[in-house]
Amino acid sequence: MKDNYCVIMGGGIGSRFWPFSRESYPKQFLDFFGTGRSLLQMTFDRFSKIIPIENIFIVTNETYADLIKEQLPELKEDQILLEPARRNTAPCIAYAAYHIKACNPNANIVVAPSDHLILKEDVFLKDVQKGLDFVKNNNALVTLVSNRAVRKQVMVIFRVAIPC
Repeated sequence: MKDNYCVIMGGGIGSRFWPFSRESYPKQFLDFFGTGRSLLQMTFDRFSKIIPIENIFIVTNETYADLIKEQLPELKEDQILLEPARRNTAPCIAYAAYHIKACNPNANIVVAPSDHLILKEDVFLKDVQKGLDFVKNNNALVTLVSNRAVRKQVMVIFRVAIPC
């Protein structure tokens, strides 16, 4: 478990959820379901069940750093990775993988958006754990698409030790 990491992508501006979501306070920071937890917090809570808290990283930009610190006070400063510029998914994953590989060259990483609604969390986490176990023992990249747990969503799981 010490080699398992989670990268939560938390830098989106939430433009598709306007007018509820604003660039200054995008959807990942909103409590859509009246649970007292934002989508970001729910994502963090979900992954903290199978990933050590110290191995969970949020990738965002400077604009949202304070919101993340406010909503996830259990994170250390170095677990919030600030992208130099907003460049979408692939550069975000590469930036986080580079950082994590410097800390642990044997890391297995699951990458997740900060704003997913997971209806069957137990099924979802079981599938994520299977993916992490698989990449640990295989030179592979796993793309998790689950109609049972996630509606039209994709997760990527990989090992940073995969040679180019």
